[in-house]
Amino acid sequence: MEIWQSFAKLLIMAGIFLVALGVLMLFAGKIPGLGRLPGDIYFHRGNFTFYFPLATSIILSILLTIIINLLLRR
Repeated sequence: MEIWQSFAKLLIMAGIFLVALGVLMLFAGKIPGLGRLPGDIYFHRGNFTFYFPLATSIILSILLTIIINLLLRR
């Protein structure tokens, strides 16, 4: 019976994570400067465009690491 309770908690946490991710994706385009930071790589030549959000990825990775560490502390 204990395994079902652990599995139920895991499903609830996964659902909360998916909802939070969906909300983040909804409003990510409205955060000023996100995706246009110094350090983001952008090349445009003729019909070719290359965009790699390096600085944005690093900042989001740091923020998510801090949030996850705070949530998973016991």
